[in-house]
Amino acid sequence: MSSRDIVLGRIARALGPALGKPYDAYEAAVDRGYADRHGDLTVEQTVDLLAENLADYRALVHRTEATGLPELLARLLAARGARAVLVPPGLPPGWLAAADAVRVPDLAGSTPAELDRADSVVTGCALAVAETGTIVLDGSPDQGRRRITLVPDHHVCVVRVPGQVVSSVPRALRRLDPLRPLTWISGPSATSDIELDRVEGVHGPRTLEVVLVEGADRACAGTITRG
Repeated sequence: MSSRDIVLGRIARALGPALGKPYDAYEAAVDRGYADRHGDLTVEQTVDLLAENLADYRALVHRTEATGLPELLARLLAARGARAVLVPPGLPPGWLAAADAVRVPDLAGSTPAELDRADSVVTGCALAVAETGTIVLDGSPDQGRRRITLVPDHHVCVVRVPGQVVSSVPRALRRLDPLRPLTWISGPSATSDIELDRVEGVHGPRTLEVVLVEGADRACAGTITRG
């Protein structure tokens, strides 16, 4: 018997006989009546809280209307001197219409060295959590594979406001598919040693820029009415 079998056996004995689906007994025994948000924020206040917490994590936050998004993205990439930009397959084509950079497609066969030659990556997101200042990616076509947001040193992430903004992690979990490859991002990649000396860009982008764009997707604008 392997160690895995022993651990799983102990878990099964602790849960007791399952009635129906696995873990039903466990789910029934755990009280899920906790609050899923703090306070009663309006949509605008929830978006403002997201911007504040993103900035607190040292992300660079920008706001724009949908019509100004291409020019803003072009300016952000030009400011970085980005000559090659990684692009997920489903990124709306108009987003980079004004950018003067070579588009590098997200290909399964790309090596880490090839990805590292890209100066920046531009993606959408699945959700943004206001209370924690967290961006969530789920590998959808406008986000691409997880690795394209880990190798380049500069990540520009577009958040559609207000449709992709939720107030809390519990509310985010209800809208996310747990079977998708979820990546939770709170600021640029960073770590600290035992003396708390912060080093950025260790296992991901050194610079994270988040664009909060109004009107980029009117179809999802009504999905939240309260934070």
